[in-house]
Amino acid sequence: MRSGSLRRGPPLTARAPNILLVMFDQLAPQFLPFYGHPLVLAPAMSRLAERGTVFENAYCASPLCAPSRMSMLTGRYCSAIGAYDNASELASDVPTLAHYLRALGYRTCLAGKMHFVGPDQLHGYEERLTTDMYPADFGWTPDWERPERALFWHHNMQSVVEAGVYERTLALDFDDEVAFESIRRVYDLAREADDRPFFLTVSFMQPHDPYMTPRAFWDRYEHGRIDMPAVPERACDAHSRRLHAMCRMDEYRITEAHVRAARHAYYGMIAYLDDQLARLGEAVAAAGYADDTLWILTSDHGEMLGEHGLWYKMHFFEHAVRVPLVLAGP
Repeated sequence: MRSGSLRRGPPLTARAPNILLVMFDQLAPQFLPFYGHPLVLAPAMSRLAERGTVFENAYCASPLCAPSRMSMLTGRYCSAIGAYDNASELASDVPTLAHYLRALGYRTCLAGKMHFVGPDQLHGYEERLTTDMYPADFGWTPDWERPERALFWHHNMQSVVEAGVYERTLALDFDDEVAFESIRRVYDLAREADDRPFFLTVSFMQPHDPYMTPRAFWDRYEHGRIDMPAVPERACDAHSRRLHAMCRMDEYRITEAHVRAARHAYYGMIAYLDDQLARLGEAVAAAGYADDTLWILTSDHGEMLGEHGLWYKMHFFEHAVRVPLVLAGP
């Protein structure tokens, strides 16, 4: 099939399911209860996992936001579509999952972050309910000729040093809007005369750093019980040393208290997201879609969270490159 063309498939039957793709940002499966974490609270996600299929070995194509999302939506390797960093533009003539589902008769809608760069902010979706979290221009283009400066402005250890309780954050404001608009759209879909099945992508910003969460979610965990990294020793391979230098991970003296607070806040963000998922599930049920909706839960990549002395992503250690993946349908 020629790049950019869409081969129209057979018409949908009356039994075609709705599809709800819920994406998180920087969520490693190792920190979820249904992947074995003994402390993190995520009952709504766990209920979906119990009645669905949990993929134990799901991996992203690139442990970085934009390349991973572009690869997931197109089903192609990052190298095949030129997705190398967070300023990469996905060409508008590259078909995405949203294009194919529209060709099959689905209504396609996006709420939240997808990290599209350039003038095309839809890439097959018929509508967006929110703006993106990050700028759509090319201001984030890194200077790879000066790699020591390429990442510091975006990722540095200040987010670990200052981790803790914050009642409002930019990510929280954004995710509140994503949840509100998604829930309202579910009810709107039920009221409208259009009987096409829907493909609704709900993409949250959290639990991406900085590690900040409101008191209500922080207090769901006992601080002294927060687990520390299983492998705290700093990795010495060449790429780990490169990430340490690029993010200036030696700029601050990171104490055990810093690490525990960052992990505690990360768990709080997961609890917040689980509450939003529960609200979305209630709306799906109230709108009459519970019996014909396929849920997909996943993340664009993982989070090191202090393992191997590393933070954030951009590594091919398990915590950064492995992602949660749950499918739960009728």
